[in-house]
Amino acid sequence: MVDLLSFALLSFSSILIVVNPLAATLIFVSLTGTMDQAAKLKVARDATWFALVTLLLFTFAGGWILQLFGISIEAFRIAGGVLLFGIGMDMIYAKTSRTKMTATEKYEGQDADDIAVMPLAIPMIAGPGAITSVIVLMNEAMATNGAMNMNIAALAIVPLAAVTAIGLTYYMMRNADVIVRRIGQREYRAANRLMGMLLVAIAVQFILIGIKTAFPILTGGTA
Repeated sequence: MVDLLSFALLSFSSILIVVNPLAATLIFVSLTGTMDQAAKLKVARDATWFALVTLLLFTFAGGWILQLFGISIEAFRIAGGVLLFGIGMDMIYAKTSRTKMTATEKYEGQDADDIAVMPLAIPMIAGPGAITSVIVLMNEAMATNGAMNMNIAALAIVPLAAVTAIGLTYYMMRNADVIVRRIGQREYRAANRLMGMLLVAIAVQFILIGIKTAFPILTGGTA
């Protein structure tokens, strides 16, 4: 039960931090500033829907996709940890990660007829970091040792965490005007730096587990 609780906390925290609903909401506000309320709600609904479909697709089919390209989960876990580490460092220094959205994508998105899919859903909400997280965490859930009901619960945690993160993002986008009025840049940077520190720690944990699994001899195990 303790292991399951730890896995649940890891899953919810890592996915929520990488999706970063607050940052997505601020970008949403900047891209929809000239739209009326009905158009804004449509963009918020479509963006979060496409992001959710993307994350759930990689949650359930990510392992198969890796096998198709001959990529081991250990290699993907280490690479994903490095990616999350970079995102976390960008958050600590109060910068928007280039894995989330480049300046060009933001500029082009302002003139696009449909900004919901690109750049809001991908890569702002369901970016490489979020996709990496759900694949690695789902593989971790499938490798859980324990009773059958514990394995089933672990498998349900990752998609539930993804749904929760996207649901919170949708809620914040729907109430973006109120949130922007109450949260200033100073408060946003402080919260972003704190989440960045947590994400860096999670990234290091991903890397350590990947190295330990790929090279068990380094930890005293047998190859």
